[in-house]
Amino acid sequence: MKNPSSKTNPEGPYERLNNALGELGYDRDALGEPGYDRDALKKMELLTMLEQKLSNLLGIKGDLRKLDILIGLLTDHFLGRTTTMSSLAGASKLTYSTAFRAIEAMVDGGAIVRRTKTKSGKTFSLHPSPDLLAGWHATMAEAQIWAGSKTTKIDQHQTISTGKFGPSIGLLSALPESVGLSGGLRFLMHADPTFMAMHSLKRQFELILGVKIRSKALAIDRLDDEIRRNASRKKSEFDIIACDMPWFGDLIANNQLLPLNAPGADIKDQYSDFYPDAIQNVTRSGNIYGIPILTTAEMLVYREDLFSEMDLTPPRTTSELLDTASEIMTNSSVPYGIAWNGARGTAMGHTFMTVMAAHGCPIVDLPLTQDGFGLPDDVMLRPKANFLRLEAQETLEFLFRLLPLSPPNVLQMNWYDRARSYALGDVGMAYSHTLLANLFELDSSSAAHGSTGYVAHPTGCNGTPVCPLGGYALAIPANIEPSRIEGARKAIDALTSPEAVKLYVANGSLASTRYSVNADIEVKSLSPMIQAVDCMSRNKILRMWPRPPVRGIKAIITIAGEEVHDALLGKKSLKDALEAAQIRSEKLG
Repeated sequence: MKNPSSKTNPEGPYERLNNALGELGYDRDALGEPGYDRDALKKMELLTMLEQKLSNLLGIKGDLRKLDILIGLLTDHFLGRTTTMSSLAGASKLTYSTAFRAIEAMVDGGAIVRRTKTKSGKTFSLHPSPDLLAGWHATMAEAQIWAGSKTTKIDQHQTISTGKFGPSIGLLSALPESVGLSGGLRFLMHADPTFMAMHSLKRQFELILGVKIRSKALAIDRLDDEIRRNASRKKSEFDIIACDMPWFGDLIANNQLLPLNAPGADIKDQYSDFYPDAIQNVTRSGNIYGIPILTTAEMLVYREDLFSEMDLTPPRTTSELLDTASEIMTNSSVPYGIAWNGARGTAMGHTFMTVMAAHGCPIVDLPLTQDGFGLPDDVMLRPKANFLRLEAQETLEFLFRLLPLSPPNVLQMNWYDRARSYALGDVGMAYSHTLLANLFELDSSSAAHGSTGYVAHPTGCNGTPVCPLGGYALAIPANIEPSRIEGARKAIDALTSPEAVKLYVANGSLASTRYSVNADIEVKSLSPMIQAVDCMSRNKILRMWPRPPVRGIKAIITIAGEEVHDALLGKKSLKDALEAAQIRSEKLG
């Protein structure tokens, strides 16, 4: 074999490789063409790939001096910092004149976009374009794949964006124009992991929307009260409000929300990426009144490691659930069988309502459909309560039998308490909203970390598998100042986009609401729960009707939560509690 460094022939690919490896300290004479160091080659291929792709991203082939401009721009974007010509030029290692020319070239090439800050257009901010963000995301994802491949060369033309490694949603880009809300976006939200993730990303979302965000986060009952108070004001104090799914019945009937769709728009097609029952929940008479920002499922969660150790199978019926909970308490080190919402009022009302659905009957009288129950055509109708139905009696008897298999404080437990009890290992099972799955899915210290199974609610005698749909949708109050409507709509579109939903999931929330986000290769790696919810939605097990958005539902939930709580405390008989609940509900009008 000829010496690779020979000058007699033009240097070919093998000679270039051999010389390069020699510069890295490898013995050239020890290299044979079939047996080169693949790890070193892989590193060189990675470097070449990054150089080519970053040059293309910059829009200036072969001039990686502009890389500092790209890094400065993207860093500001991810930190939520405003970027100007001067700040970006200062971040580069170039002279100001050279940096300004390079930035202008990148603007002309479409890598950077200008967003005017004043009507005159004389002042503006700089932002990475959607194409630049998409290219950066794909490049970094491909680099991670290359770096993780120890011995196998990966075809440079097969990247993450082609579907070779799975679909991937890109990065959230700044809106081309500010949403233009004077004084900033005024946001009333719920204090839960998704909205807390949004709050932690506040600066970035302010950069995306082009305005400051003034948010107020409240617990569920206080949020409900504040929405009611705001509706009674002459002008809304908020541009966007986050509404629990069942509240839409009353809010729409009382004309307290604005329709968000254009007249005549095909809602089913436009919002096909969202869970169908979530869209049905917020839609009436061809209008959509809220856009889901997070969708959760009320499921039965269980310790897979414990079940395997005890040779137990996930319960499919309420009878099996009682037996399983008893077996856990009797024959394992776990103190109690199951945790659930038992606190008086809203928490207990939700438990009764959702467990009754698993017995085959909604808490109020709803029209039958081919696959369950639907909503009344008349939004003003207050459906009759079903407390005197056999299924209501069976539900209350089941909860009564569940008491001794539950923690002693179960009648003070709310949503967080039951999820926390399960995460700490106090129980082997729990009725739990997936909204709080981060307590055990993302916390490695949890007893249930990496070992949680998810199933639909165990059914009663006449029930079929069902997971009650929960979550929140963003809406615009009907009494908003007219000049703020368009800006609020644009903000909702941005905050509920696939890129935004993925960002929430990546920052501590596991409550996705879009099929495209669930299919994202990075999202899939975070938790098996996301795919479980996705599967239940596609199989029509995740349903809206167990928590129906109809008139009067909030009052009925409260009544159920008070009467059932009294019965379980022994203050009245089960029969008297249900009769009292029916009488009170019929007095609502």
